[in-house]
Amino acid sequence: MEEVNVHLPDHALGEPIIRLEGVNKFYGQFQVLTGIDLSVRAGERIVVCGPSGSGKSTLIRCINRLEVVQQGKIVVDGIDLTAGGKNVDAVRAEVGMVFQQFNLFPHLTILQNCTLAPMRSRGMSKEQAEDIAMKYLKRVRIPEQANKFPSQLSGGQQQRVAIARALCMSPKIMLFDEPTSALDPEMVKEVLDTMISLAEDGMTMLCVTHEMGFARSVADRVIFMADGRIVEQGPPQEFFGAPKHEKLRQFLGQILSSHQAH
Repeated sequence: MEEVNVHLPDHALGEPIIRLEGVNKFYGQFQVLTGIDLSVRAGERIVVCGPSGSGKSTLIRCINRLEVVQQGKIVVDGIDLTAGGKNVDAVRAEVGMVFQQFNLFPHLTILQNCTLAPMRSRGMSKEQAEDIAMKYLKRVRIPEQANKFPSQLSGGQQQRVAIARALCMSPKIMLFDEPTSALDPEMVKEVLDTMISLAEDGMTMLCVTHEMGFARSVADRVIFMADGRIVEQGPPQEFFGAPKHEKLRQFLGQILSSHQAH
C-alpha cells in the first residue's frame, strides 16, 4: 500500500506524539480494527469520521487503553501502551478524554468534578486545584456554574464542564469521542466553539465526529474509516473536494443529503 503524503503544518515536524503500527483489535471472532497504521504529530488536529460501526470510537479508545488491542503497537508520547502496567497510568495522565455522555459525578459540584483528578493524580492541594479548575471553567465560559450540580446544567454546559475537567490535568493530547452527538442541535455550537478555541491554542486533538463543518474549519487532516480500516485521509480541502475512494464519496453524499433534508 502506498504511503499517503499529507502536508502537515510547520509545528508538526519531529517525532510523532501518537504512533499506531499494525493495530488489530477483535471482539471475540469479530475484527473491529484491521491493520491500523497512524502517526500524529504534536499540535496536529485530526478528525476521524466514517459510518456507524466503522471502528472510529474503538480506535480512539485504544489510544488511552480503554480498549486493549490484540496485535500491533501503540506508542503515546514515547510510552509504549501495549507494554501495559505502569505505562497505562503514565499515558492516561497525559491524555484527556471527552465522551459522548458527559460522565460527570452527579453527587459532586461542577468545581469538585474538576478538582478531583488533579488532587488525586497530580497531588495538588485543594487551593491549587480550585484555581486551575476556575481557570478552565472560565475558559469554557461557565465559571458561574462552579457550585451547581451536573443535573442543574444543560447538556451543552455539562459537556463544556467535561472538557474543562479534562483540561485541569494539563493533558498533552485531547481525545473526543462524538462529543456533540448526545446534544440538542442548539447546544452543539457552544461545544464546538469551545473545541475550536482549544484547537487555536495548538492542542493535539483527535476527534471522532459527524460535524463536517468542524472538520473543514479546524482539522489539519481528516481520516475516513470503514469496516475497521483507514480507507482515506488528507487535508480537508482535498478530502472534501476530491475524495478518491468510492466509500468516502458515498459517505459524504449521505451527509450532504441529510443536511439538505434538515
